[in-house]
Amino acid sequence: MKILDLRSDTVTQPTDAMRQAMAQAIVGDDVYGDDPTVIALEQASASRLGKEAALFVPTGTFGNQLAILTHCQRGNEVIVGDDSHIVWHEAGGSAVIGGVQLRTLESHLGQLDPAAIGRKIRYGIDIHEPKTGLICLENAHSNGRVIPLSNMQAIWQVAQSKGIPLHLDGARIFNAATHLGVDAKEITQYCDTVMCCLSKGLAAPVGSILAGTNDFISRARRLRKMLGGGLRQAGVLAAPGLIALNEMSLRLGQDHANAQALAQQLSRIDGIEIDLASVQINMVWFRFTRDINAAALTAAFAAAQIKVNPPEEGWMRLVTHWQIEHADLERIVAVLRHFMTSN
Repeated sequence: MKILDLRSDTVTQPTDAMRQAMAQAIVGDDVYGDDPTVIALEQASASRLGKEAALFVPTGTFGNQLAILTHCQRGNEVIVGDDSHIVWHEAGGSAVIGGVQLRTLESHLGQLDPAAIGRKIRYGIDIHEPKTGLICLENAHSNGRVIPLSNMQAIWQVAQSKGIPLHLDGARIFNAATHLGVDAKEITQYCDTVMCCLSKGLAAPVGSILAGTNDFISRARRLRKMLGGGLRQAGVLAAPGLIALNEMSLRLGQDHANAQALAQQLSRIDGIEIDLASVQINMVWFRFTRDINAAALTAAFAAAQIKVNPPEEGWMRLVTHWQIEHADLERIVAVLRHFMTSN
């Protein structure tokens, strides 16, 4: 039986084309700046993201933390949503690596209030205060929702008027662009720098991109080396990244459609509650309306050869990707339907 892995879109295996490209990649030494495949990926990424230059980095967390380190001085503060990936899932790296503090704002389903951001900005004039060095946004958000362009534009205008750079955690920016029906550049016009993952939903085995101005990327390249991110014959990793960027980013609508179909079917099961309007990309978040045995549910999925993360505080997430086909959805739904009717 085919194993289904719904824990995340980071679990995907590289495609056959990616494996072939890795085997045949022309490589150099990227620290010397002469790996032609890495150069091709960085140039293509900068073009797709509407920025002057781009830098290949090992992970999305690395890219976000490198952006913070490059933008900020030690002792600065970074304004960011309290439910963002940078706050929740990057191991406190902003304090350790960048030497900054995070000043969080409450978000509304991932959206931040532009006026509230404006009120939070501090200039370090008072010797007691840290200086705001950066604003960070996230689109698509890790709650599965896409932030409207109008909200990003309003925050960008605040940042511009206050002279504060804006970084976008765009780990799933191509999912956001797919949902909005726009080119990714329509999103990134409202940020100074952007990070996007090639391994989340796009099936590359490794790697992310940090993009910005030529000057910013030049400074980030030096700091990447300092952090141990200077890879050598990295073309074997950049080759599948090119396929992720140029091909896999164009098929994300299939994953979104499967997520919506899965959500529709799960919503008909008694004891499960889903906000269908929140299923905007490839994530299905749902809530159990009664107490369940999380370990027993996980075991039921495992018995059906389905890998899932267990629910937390009554909430569960299932994530579609290129290896989850529409025909697989019934097996997933059947496990939950049987569990909810027999427990």
